[in-house]
Amino acid sequence: MSFAKCLNVTELHALLNSFIIQSSTQTKHWLGIRNYCIALLMSEAGLRVGEVVQLRIPDLCYNHEPVRSIEVRKEIAKGHRPRNVPVSSLLKSGIEELDRTVWPIGFVSLDGFAFYSTTNSTHISCRTVQRILEEKGLTSIGRKVNPHMLRHTFATRLLRRASIRTVQELLGHKSVQTTQIYTHVSQHDLFNAIEGLNSDQPVE
Repeated sequence: MSFAKCLNVTELHALLNSFIIQSSTQTKHWLGIRNYCIALLMSEAGLRVGEVVQLRIPDLCYNHEPVRSIEVRKEIAKGHRPRNVPVSSLLKSGIEELDRTVWPIGFVSLDGFAFYSTTNSTHISCRTVQRILEEKGLTSIGRKVNPHMLRHTFATRLLRRASIRTVQELLGHKSVQTTQIYTHVSQHDLFNAIEGLNSDQPVE
């Protein structure tokens, strides 16, 4: 099984920042915030696009306070495998901006879908998210980006800091063999490994 290419840190930051550039209209501004948070949920929490679009406001924010961890409910999780993913400081800030900018609009139901087009009784589609990422990828980093690339990016970055079992749990994989797809190495990793040899001390 082949894996989608990941984004490096520079590409990821460029993509995310491209969503939140100030716009001349209020609608474009809140669409930018919405799309920024969608991308964050995949790149900072490793959620699948099908899970993201089905999130409801209480899954992310309760009484105007961002949740500390996102409960991916079994009814929206792939394979009906629920899991909890801690919210990073960057994602927390994004949720706060969603609460300020997107959700206060008068027709929003506070138990409705977090990501929507017109009213939040209906969520946006996975295809819409894919199109948004493809277009933003081309304009910000010069290549198409798809939702799974952001999930792969999350997993790859996490594997440099955590065990494969931890990553398995956060991604919601049934088998660790599935998680091993993400254990590819980059030229940066190889360079750092070789450079690390220079820190060895001679044996007395």
